[in-house]
Amino acid sequence: MITLTKEDGPADLDGVTHLSIGVSWDPTAGSSGGVLGALRRKQGTDLDLIAIALQGGDPVRLAGLDSLDPLGNGALLHSGDNQTGKGDGDDETVTVEFAKVPPVITSIVFIAAAYKKGSSFQKARNISFKVYDATGGSSQQVADIWPSLLTADNGCLVAKAVRSAGDVWKLQVINETGKIKQGDERALMRFAVSK
Repeated sequence: MITLTKEDGPADLDGVTHLSIGVSWDPTAGSSGGVLGALRRKQGTDLDLIAIALQGGDPVRLAGLDSLDPLGNGALLHSGDNQTGKGDGDDETVTVEFAKVPPVITSIVFIAAAYKKGSSFQKARNISFKVYDATGGSSQQVADIWPSLLTADNGCLVAKAVRSAGDVWKLQVINETGKIKQGDERALMRFAVSK
């Protein structure tokens, strides 16, 4: 079993065949009370988990938003867009099957963002990113990453999986926030390659 924290540095994923990263959040009324607060909780907020596959420093595939299987072979699968944060467990997940990732992909960056206009981290509560070793069909949680509540940013670079010599993958927990222009995929990709 591996256990990951930002302070540990990159973790060797040798023996891990499938890795899943999930994001969960709860809808909130923010500072609104009464009927408006109840309406905001009912409506929820839309956060997005996105995985960007890189070839060297260039983003070449994106899992998330409206792309659920960008490599076309099940190597990088997104669970679909949850637009409210309602329900138990992870609201969105991305699963990587390392053996199927084409050799041209050198790393995969995992980002959570309030990507769509009108969404924000401030309209969500209890945001959590979980990392699972999903080898063998079971999911064993190896990290629970919580972003700061003090940020006014709308993006969080959660983690980065990097292919190393011998086709062994390493995973680095990053947990750093930043600003992304909402609705702009190129801004999202620039954020992905910024770390």
